[in-house]
Amino acid sequence: MHIHSRLLKVTAVAAMAAALLYGSTLPPREIEKEDDDTAWFEDKETIYFWYSDEALTDFVNSAAVAFGEKEDARVIPVLTSDSEYLEAVNQASLHSDQAPDVYLLSHESLEKAYLAGLAEEAADEQGVLSEENFSPAALSAVTYHGKRIAYPLFFETSVLVYNETYLEQWAAQSAQRELLGEGEEDGEPAEDSDGIEIDETVLAEKTKEYLSRSVPATVDDILNIADTFNPPEGVDGVMKWDVSDILYNYWIVGNYMIVGGEAGDDHGTVDIANQETVQCLQVYTALNQFFSIESDTVTYESVIQDFMDGKIVFTIATSDIVDKLAKAKEDGTFSYEYGMAPMPDVSPELAGRSMSVTNAVAVNGYSAHKELANRFAAYLVTEGADSLYERAGKIPANRNANTDNAELQVFQQEYAGSIPLPKMMETGNYWLYLERLFARAWNGEDVPALVEELSQQISVQLGGTS
Repeated sequence: MHIHSRLLKVTAVAAMAAALLYGSTLPPREIEKEDDDTAWFEDKETIYFWYSDEALTDFVNSAAVAFGEKEDARVIPVLTSDSEYLEAVNQASLHSDQAPDVYLLSHESLEKAYLAGLAEEAADEQGVLSEENFSPAALSAVTYHGKRIAYPLFFETSVLVYNETYLEQWAAQSAQRELLGEGEEDGEPAEDSDGIEIDETVLAEKTKEYLSRSVPATVDDILNIADTFNPPEGVDGVMKWDVSDILYNYWIVGNYMIVGGEAGDDHGTVDIANQETVQCLQVYTALNQFFSIESDTVTYESVIQDFMDGKIVFTIATSDIVDKLAKAKEDGTFSYEYGMAPMPDVSPELAGRSMSVTNAVAVNGYSAHKELANRFAAYLVTEGADSLYERAGKIPANRNANTDNAELQVFQQEYAGSIPLPKMMETGNYWLYLERLFARAWNGEDVPALVEELSQQISVQLGGTS
């Protein structure tokens, strides 16, 4: 799913009350009745949990039942429209008997929710909001002005995905070239000519050595492979990714383009037009010379299909890639070995840092059952998190979940060092500005001027002067 869809879901401002009843796991007619048919839940404390992603339904229902049995209470899940979601929470809180006591939302909406009274500092009676359970990025995502106002449930970020079969071929070619004393200028594999014999054991060891450093640590490493790999027929290029989506681009500038500080909530911590940001974007612009990608036509889906068809060596992907590749490998439609790794640095001197989006559980400030709501929120992100990926395909923010899944742990590693999208309401269109900047930089426009333009736009939105 494109980042536009992810963000637009949580930034709209109105909803229809009918959608709330439609989304409930109870039949609407049962909710509307006022006779003895509803007496079955009146003997226990009851809370309503709202969410907007249908993929979570199995997970939410299971967690609601397990928690209800544990607490001798009832949790009623309500699947509601993702259009103008937060305003729907607000209207229901003011006018409905079935308002959400606790609900799920994307972290960049937390400032708006907090200032509207729809979220408040988490009670966290059990102390689950700690670095024992969550990475600094997860805790920053749910922090507003020093207060943790939600519980991080799952996240999205991007990692490097590579075709290991092709990297093994590159390693063998590189080892052979070195042992034959050949240069690497043309990327052609050396041939066993002029009577030179290569010891197979030595070749195997040398190949293993190259393979051990084949996963790129920097952009330069990727470019070196592009220069020296003689790919098999059918490979169109070494690397391709969706350059139109900021979620797959932001790692280039994420360590230096700062808006709102670590928690994305500090109006006084904005540093965009700095030398490091300019240098990183200039590297990005130069990549267009190596990897000709049309920013106005490329899509994430087409890139992933190219990777699965064996047409590229590297790509950048979000968490959906884990299940896609596993299933394709199982049914035989993907015949290569593959791997995943954290995003590389921009250069040995310039660090990379990905963007992340965290979906968190907030307790409604208008709820009459805040203690129970806080306990349910804490349950979802701890005990409940163990089944989140299996039931919903979402990677838990809890760092203690899925520790036996190496690929999910790569995402956890990338997430831990990521920078959350800012949650300041004035910067709600920050990601749109970024996508325009990256598109223009990719197409060769003047980078220092682009960075200065963005800096002034954000400054004006935050109350400064241009």
